[in-house]
Amino acid sequence: MMRGMTDPFDAWRLVGDLQVTLDVDVLIGAFPDRDGPAGDPAAVAATLGAHRIATGAAANLRAALFDMRSGNDEMLATGAPFVPVAVADLRDPIGAARELERVAERGARAVRLFPDEQGVEAGFPSVRHVAKKAVALGLTVLTGGDVRRFWRPFAGLGATVVFLDTHFYHLGDFIVAALDEPGFHTSTRLLNSPDALETVAAHVGADRLLYGSRAPHYEPLVPLLRLATGGLDAEQVAAVAGGTARRLLG
Repeated sequence: MMRGMTDPFDAWRLVGDLQVTLDVDVLIGAFPDRDGPAGDPAAVAATLGAHRIATGAAANLRAALFDMRSGNDEMLATGAPFVPVAVADLRDPIGAARELERVAERGARAVRLFPDEQGVEAGFPSVRHVAKKAVALGLTVLTGGDVRRFWRPFAGLGATVVFLDTHFYHLGDFIVAALDEPGFHTSTRLLNSPDALETVAAHVGADRLLYGSRAPHYEPLVPLLRLATGGLDAEQVAAVAGGTARRLLG
């Protein structure tokens, strides 16, 4: 080896034997206004498999962006390796409430909200309306949006919520909200600072953390690497890597 050269960085060596049993943030389909993968189920399943992710809690982008009912029907009919997640269109709160009743009758255990993509703000009445309906139906809510604002529509309802876009810059806000709300959880996708996972575990418990990748539109390896190389013990890692998600999603 030439002097000054070093071995190339091998992320998979650091990931080791870590495997994820359930990824809480997976998308089927494509965004029409941006470049990216087509997101067909077979390709998404291959992406998960290549990253040692056994199952993904998946929502349909057609349901989020265009047609809630047909997109949800497509997702509910999709088989392994996906746990189907219904979508509520916050632009149509009355229709969304009816849709939640319908998908709950068909066995859905969770609903995903896309406030940013639908142009909906946390203070809009539609968000609180759909949140109340989800709680009444016993659905776990997976929601995008800035946690500093989107915690509020779910407060005081006894809701089970996974905030999918919690950034490590906003981690303190998530923690103080979660201290008062035992049903508040967060995806690990953007918690990539050196001590983010450990900070959540220390203050509210590692069972509030769920591995999420947003495959195939983001890189699953980054949150895998952070989980594998952090300071959580084996039991905590297993909870983050799917144990808690399986408990919440059934």
